[in-house]
Amino acid sequence: MLLAQNIRISRILKDTWQVDLIMIVSCTVAYMIREHLIANNYVIPAIIPTLLGTAIAFFIGFNNNQAYDRWWEARRIWGSLVNDSRSYARSLLNYVDGDEKTIKRMIFRHIAFLYALKTNLRGGTNDCNVRYLNDADRLAIQGASNLHNAILNLQSADLQRLSKNGHIDGFRFMEINAMLVRFSDSMGMSERIKNTVFPTTYSYMTKVFIWLFVVTFTLVISESAGVVSIFLGWLIGFVFVSTQINGMNLVNPFVNNSASIPLNQITRGIEINLLEMMGAEEVPEPVKPINDEYVL
Repeated sequence: MLLAQNIRISRILKDTWQVDLIMIVSCTVAYMIREHLIANNYVIPAIIPTLLGTAIAFFIGFNNNQAYDRWWEARRIWGSLVNDSRSYARSLLNYVDGDEKTIKRMIFRHIAFLYALKTNLRGGTNDCNVRYLNDADRLAIQGASNLHNAILNLQSADLQRLSKNGHIDGFRFMEINAMLVRFSDSMGMSERIKNTVFPTTYSYMTKVFIWLFVVTFTLVISESAGVVSIFLGWLIGFVFVSTQINGMNLVNPFVNNSASIPLNQITRGIEINLLEMMGAEEVPEPVKPINDEYVL
């Protein structure tokens, strides 16, 4: 997630330079066609780029709104995970009597659940930060295709065991079990965002319309602006392209880039909170911003 209030132009050009080259070539070709082929035969109506520009604005607006909705929903989901994780640990520490070993194991296991979920959302290999799991847990989830779901199943089994052995009353059992259900809901919602592909037609048609707009705009203004129309065509196209790419960077909020949800920071923050609540002596450092610009 970007933290800097000002973005260097080099960062923008890094994302758009390939499209910029295509637009410059397209503007140059359009200018040459206008000057050498159709200058004395046809007049391109100015209404064409005007209508195309309006259509592009609607497409980009829709794309960016939907992309931001996905990004913001993802941030809300992980915000809920932060709050529920603290409540979960607090309930285990204060509501369960006489089985500190199981309490510690369940809190450690929850940290492993968060790391497993984060790794899955970012497309990495199965990783649940195994130092938070004991040998029995590692053996139990070995071979599972969905590690975070397998870990939740272990949590439910331990909670049932606590209730059966009389370490927790029925009301508090239901309260903690409801938190496990919320973890499962958050897990499912995160997976839904990750696995739902943004409609390709919207992004593709927006790119096509921008290209048509750049070409027709250059054809129209070349009569009055001359060779400068190449630069002006690229400049107007650059505005549309940059806006469109900015929105598309938010479509998958879990990818490991500067525009994504800071899963590393959030997960580490929960880990620190839970370890401090347990009175652990060794607590990791918070995730620090990269170059004071963004945090992953």
